[in-house]
Amino acid sequence: MTGIILSTAVNAVFPIVLLIFLGYFLRRIGFFTESFVKVGNKLVFRLCLPATLFVNVYEMDSVASVPWNVVIYCTGAIIVLFLLGMAVSAATTKDNRRRGVIWQCSFRSNFAIIGISLSTALGGETAAAVGAILLTLMVPLFNVFAVIALEYFTEDSSGHKHTARKMILDILKNPLVIAVFLGLGCMGIRALQKTLLGNVVFTLNRDLAFLYTVVKNLKSLATPLALLVLGGQFQFSVVKGMFKEIAVGTLYRVVLAPLLGVGCAILLSRCTNWLSCGPESIPAMLALFGSPVAVSSAVMAGEMGGDEQLAAQLVVWTSIASIVTIFVFSCILMSTGFIAV
Repeated sequence: MTGIILSTAVNAVFPIVLLIFLGYFLRRIGFFTESFVKVGNKLVFRLCLPATLFVNVYEMDSVASVPWNVVIYCTGAIIVLFLLGMAVSAATTKDNRRRGVIWQCSFRSNFAIIGISLSTALGGETAAAVGAILLTLMVPLFNVFAVIALEYFTEDSSGHKHTARKMILDILKNPLVIAVFLGLGCMGIRALQKTLLGNVVFTLNRDLAFLYTVVKNLKSLATPLALLVLGGQFQFSVVKGMFKEIAVGTLYRVVLAPLLGVGCAILLSRCTNWLSCGPESIPAMLALFGSPVAVSSAVMAGEMGGDEQLAAQLVVWTSIASIVTIFVFSCILMSTGFIAV
């Protein structure tokens, strides 16, 4: 069984690492140019990732079957990780561009890319259903918090801190947040048709199939292009100059976050009847809290003035380290019955 768990962790995470190193290799041999990497970053951030979020939200069937206790708990846990991450990032470095990147790493996992596959591998279709719901509702929260994290410590061109009004405007203008709201709006229109007309008479994927196909094609391009571009930015030579920041961000993301997120859920389920934790929800929670930092975190950091190199390093090292930590946490949860053997 331990071999199956290790295989699951490797198969979920290692393709990410390999694509990053392919991008690194292509940049080193001159196949990728600096201008291509910059344009690729913009393409991913402004088109491909928004298309991914829009499709993920739009294709959510209904909110009727949402396990709200799990959703509320996960939301609260992410808020706690967000607030704790602010203190940790401020204490780790004096470089404000790095503080925002570490802060983002503290709460923002790669759940959008490996969450469903990891949930399915560890808990089957039931866990995958919980993971799909968490994906739809947690990823927008990640993106809102990411804008705050990347802007809070930075200054504008005149040397002043960003105001709350400026941060709210930037959140509303963020392409990823806009995509989520568009998806929710389209999902709401679909639900309204069911309520008023008894059935859905118009859908994007059926009545505007040509347009929806384009959006889905952009979605399919998002992850591989983001990873290749990320690899093109990666430099081994900078590790020495940011070793402390990499170590803190990696330990927070793949050790502390799953310990707090999953551990507190288990304790809460033992103390109250409000939250029920078992093989149907714990695998999805482990995928949510234990995954490496989101690939899009590096893209967003570059677009919003954060330390792009540190963000890229954190994607790589949290991805590598998570293979071990996901395996260890899975073994512990299986031995205690929280993940079905």
